Amino acid sequence: MATAGDRRSVREIICDAGAGAAAGAIAATFVCPLDVIKTRLQVQGLPQVAHSGQKGSIIITSLQHIVRNEGFRGLYRGLSPTLAALLPNWAVYFTVYGHLKSLLHAHVDSSGHLTIAANMIAASGAGAATAIATNPLWVVKTRLQTQGMRQGVVPYHGILSALRRIAHEEGFRGWYSGLLPSLAGISHVAIQFPAYEYIKSYLAKRNNKTINKLSPGEVAIASSTAKIVASIMTYPHEVVRSRLQEQGLVRNPEIHYAGVVDCVKKIFVREGLPGFYRGCATNLLRTTPSAVITFTTYEMIHRFLRSAIPPAKTHLENTT
Repeated sequence: MATAGDRRSVREIICDAGAGAAAGAIAATFVCPLDVIKTRLQVQGLPQVAHSGQKGSIIITSLQHIVRNEGFRGLYRGLSPTLAALLPNWAVYFTVYGHLKSLLHAHVDSSGHLTIAANMIAASGAGAATAIATNPLWVVKTRLQTQGMRQGVVPYHGILSALRRIAHEEGFRGWYSGLLPSLAGISHVAIQFPAYEYIKSYLAKRNNKTINKLSPGEVAIASSTAKIVASIMTYPHEVVRSRLQEQGLVRNPEIHYAGVVDCVKKIFVREGLPGFYRGCATNLLRTTPSAVITFTTYEMIHRFLRSAIPPAKTHLENTT
């Protein structure tokens, strides 16, 4: 990533956006089956899994259940809107994050790196921008991943079909179902990115090298550790968000949620504290390798693009 003191340029923005979009797409495709399982467990769980008594095999059993009832394509439900959302999501995120870091370049510690507080501000601002910009596509992704669970519900046939039907049946507010908990989820990146930057700085200092010279293995260590810590601390908001996004498909009014507070109350009363961590183990199995792939790929592609795209010539260079 760009250092705190770098001056933002078109070249740097292209590198951030291109590397972020490519890394996000690769990671999303790789972990999509686990994402489908995680979303379904958050919303309702799979009946065959819940009563199998084999908790250790919940992922394998879930995969078998989906393939048996929906075919291999069922494992990749929601991949199209996921990619459609992730391409702008990571492109916007890394671009805004890099820009905010450059604006906050005055807030550095003794080692010349941004302070934790400055990193948290940059991460939160970038998180808010991406959440607002891409929420409709995340709603579609959740609906497409869970509609195979619902009987008697006319399915969506694609991204545009889903967006049109949601707007028609629920109004444009339906596009922003779950936005509030998504914005609350900014706390996730506010923890993850500063932790990631801190661990990278620590590894670079320990091995007497610059951050840009960290090996893929060291980047993987930093990204996986930061992701696990942030995921465990902020996971409950994902359960609330998924339930609010998915409920447009539910025809049983007794399990509808009036909002975030109502959703939190009903989950706690009916399921207790474990209800807020439904699918957490699956989520960690999905998000940890996803974070490793995303950040390691991002760093490598970013370095490649910086070397492949020459810096813009200054006015003095152009006149000599």
